[in-house]
Parts: sequence; C-alpha cells; structure tokens
Amino acid sequence: MSEQIATLGQLLDNAGTQWRAFDIGRHITKLDKKQFLAIEQAQVPYPYPLAGHAWLAIQFWDVKASKEPYVWFLKFPVDEQSMLVSASRDHFADMVIQALGTEITGEQADGKLDNNPYVFTPNANKLAAFNAQIKVLLKQPASQYYEHAQLYFSGKIGFDNWQSVALQGIADFALRLDSDTNLSNLKKAWSHLPVEVLQPLSAMLEHVEIPTSISELLVDYAQTAIDNKDTIAITSALRAISKGQAQGLCAQLVDNVLSSPVGQDSDVLLTIAGRCFAQLENSERLHIFMDNCAHHQQIEELFPSVFADLVAIPTIRPHLLGLLRKENRSETLARAIGRLFS
Repeated sequence: MSEQIATLGQLLDNAGTQWRAFDIGRHITKLDKKQFLAIEQAQVPYPYPLAGHAWLAIQFWDVKASKEPYVWFLKFPVDEQSMLVSASRDHFADMVIQALGTEITGEQADGKLDNNPYVFTPNANKLAAFNAQIKVLLKQPASQYYEHAQLYFSGKIGFDNWQSVALQGIADFALRLDSDTNLSNLKKAWSHLPVEVLQPLSAMLEHVEIPTSISELLVDYAQTAIDNKDTIAITSALRAISKGQAQGLCAQLVDNVLSSPVGQDSDVLLTIAGRCFAQLENSERLHIFMDNCAHHQQIEELFPSVFADLVAIPTIRPHLLGLLRKENRSETLARAIGRLFS
C-alpha cells in the first residue's frame, strides 16, 4: 500500500473530495471527522458495533463537479475491544486504489466496487431513512413520494388507504417533522395508524431526535399497549422513542416495559438491546434487563446473543462486566452467566 495513504479519510482527502461518515448499524449517526480519524487510528473503540462489525456509510462528492454525492456502504470487522481491524480497512483501500486510482468520483467509478467484500447493501428501511436524511442535510427537496405521505398522515385519504404510501415517502415524512404541519399531523394520526404503517414509520423515527411532545405521546401510547400485551405496538414505541431528545422519557418507557408482564418477550428485549441501548448504560437498569433475558424461555439462544451484543458496546461493557461480579443476583441470572463461561 502506498506510504501516504494510511486511512480512509486520507484516501478521500487525497482524491480531492468532501466527505462525511455515518454509523448505520443501530441508528444512523453522523461521526465527526476527529472521532472518525481516532477510530481509524485505533485510538478509540468503534462506538456502535453490531454483530462484530462497524457498519458505515461514507458519503463523498467532488467539490468541482455538480453531480450527486457518492455513497459507500462498508462493513469492517472489529476486535474484542471493539477496535477497527485496520488490516481489513487497508485491504479495502488497496482494492479501491487498484480499481479506481485516485479518481474515485469519475464516470469509471460506477459499479467498480460491486464485488468488494467490504461493501454491503442496507435493508430497505435503512436505505430509505438514509436517503431521506441525506436530502435534508444537503437541503435538497424530498423524493416524489413525500407529498402523498404528507397527505396520508394528515388523515385526508383515510388511514386504511396505506397501500399507496411508499416507504421512501414515510422516510421523508419522518425526517422532516419540523416542516409544514408534519409534527401536529403525526401526533393526531399516531393512534389511528395501522400496523402496516406503524412498523416502517417507527423504523424511520429511530434515526430521528424526535421532540419531547412525541416522546410523551409514545410513553402514554405504550402504557396502553402494555396493558393490552400488544408487543408490536410496544416495540414500535421503543424504536420510535430511542433516539429522541427526551432520553429521560425513553428511560421511563424502558423501565415501564421491563417491569411489565411483556418485559420478558424476546422481541421486546431485542428491541431494547438493539435500539434503546443507551438506557442500558445505567447499571441498575442493565441488571434488571439481563435478569429478564435470563428468565426468557429460550434462554439458551437469547441470553448469550444479547450478552455478546451488549458487551461489544464500549459504554456498556464496564457495567456488564461489573454485573458478572455482583453479589445480589437472582439464581436464574447467576446460572445464565455461569453457562456463558462453562
């Protein structure tokens, strides 16, 4: 590998591009360049690993050209300490240089990395949310599906007529709650939404720092869902609130769910671990959460996978390792932890 290129940041800088990096494994979260450089130089762990990998979207554009930005969706392995495995990153950079040289934004760039082992395609929900977010960041108009989605959430075409609403339209709506009457329409619409809209909408809102007023609505909505043991409504509320501005309300919702009869449901537990993970940086809540996982019927599958997922998150790892040494654990939790190491 050429001497001067040691990081992806350098590769992009040397090619004369403007660029930005996002984590898209859990939430879509912009990584600032200083943080990204520290991750690349293995000075800090990757903050949000998922399934042993860093899942990145790198958007870059040629300053001189007026073409749309390019995006690389990349996954790189991380080690036990959640540090980026630099050999994989170096291998990817080598492949880019061999395929494209430094002309990474020219016409010849299209399709050249299709078979690259580090390139992946996000699922439809993630892709729609990312597209919507990029358009907001670039101050570009939303997709052609946005206006119809606005009309739907205003209630004017009937909440049962959801078949004509495109996923990209739902994403554009969710990422533009501060535009027009979107926020007030969403509040009025929420309790009327069929599950076919509720689930994709929640998958978009999990990337949005929703305002406190929506989080308040979600806590109330979820309480009714808890009383009705409606796990689809509960997981939708957890996803939608997970990145909200009012993290205290997110914590309150997680606590309400964990102390309820549905607090041991696998979908509910996996949603908390995957989306509301920031709330598990609290040792007491983490203890309750892991205890609930230990009491689940399919403990052999659920407990080890949740443990492996959470221990990789740098902000949770110390609390989870602390739980291994804790005295006042239930017999069930102690046995589940014992099985991890047997």
